[in-house]
Amino acid sequence: MGMIPNDPPTAGRRHIVVLTGAGISAESGLQTFRDGDGLWENYRVEDVATPEAWQRDAELVQRFYNERRRQVVAAQPNAAHRALAALEDHFRVSIITQNIDDLHERAGSSKILHLHGEILKSRSSRDANLLYDTHGADIQMGQKCELGSQLRPHVVWFGEDVPAMQVAMHWVLNADVLLVVGTSLLVYPAASLVQYAPPNGDVFVIAPAAPSVAHPRAKSIAQTASEGVPIWVQEMVKNAV
Repeated sequence: MGMIPNDPPTAGRRHIVVLTGAGISAESGLQTFRDGDGLWENYRVEDVATPEAWQRDAELVQRFYNERRRQVVAAQPNAAHRALAALEDHFRVSIITQNIDDLHERAGSSKILHLHGEILKSRSSRDANLLYDTHGADIQMGQKCELGSQLRPHVVWFGEDVPAMQVAMHWVLNADVLLVVGTSLLVYPAASLVQYAPPNGDVFVIAPAAPSVAHPRAKSIAQTASEGVPIWVQEMVKNAV
C-alpha cells in the first residue's frame, strides 16, 4: 500500500485524527457510488469494482478507472480540504481517507493514509507491493509491471482486504480528537474505526445527515463538509489559543 507517513515533529500538540469519506470529494465534483443503489455513473459495483469484474472484463474495469482518474486530475480541493490543511498550523493532524483521490495532498495536508488506495497510482496485478505513479495518465491494457503482469488501478475493490486498517486503528486509538467528515459510516471496515476512539476523547461528525455514533462524547454537526469544516477548524483554533 506504499509508505505510511511518519509522525511530524509536533508530538507536544494535541492529536486530531480526521476520517473523511465520499461527501468531502463530492463537493469537488467527484461522483461516487450513490447511496443505496450500488451505481457509479450508471455502472454496477459488481461490474467495475470487484476482483471478479477484473477477471471477467479487465478492459471495462480499466476504462472505468481511467475515466475516474481524468476526473480527479480535473478536480480541485474545496474549502473543507483547505481548512484541514490549515489545521496543521496549530495541531498534529492525521487524515484517514476512504477516498482514492489526491485532493487532501493538493490542499496541503502532510499526513494522509488512503484506506482504499490511490487512483493516481497503478500496481502489479501479481504483487500488490509493486506500485507506480501514473502521473495522471491512463493505464493501458498491455502495460505491465516488472514481473510481466498487467498493471491495474491501485484501489481496494469490494471483497479485497484493506491492509491499511491496522495503521488507521493505531492512529484513532492515539487521537485526542476524532473528526468524521462526509461519510455515512456504513462502509466497513472503515466505519468501525470510530469504535477505537478513546472514551475520554472528543468525537465530531460533520455530514448533511450526520449518522449516529456510539461514543459517549460524540457530537453531530448537520452541515456539508465545505460549510462545516472551516467553521469547526476556526472554533478549534480559537479554543486552543
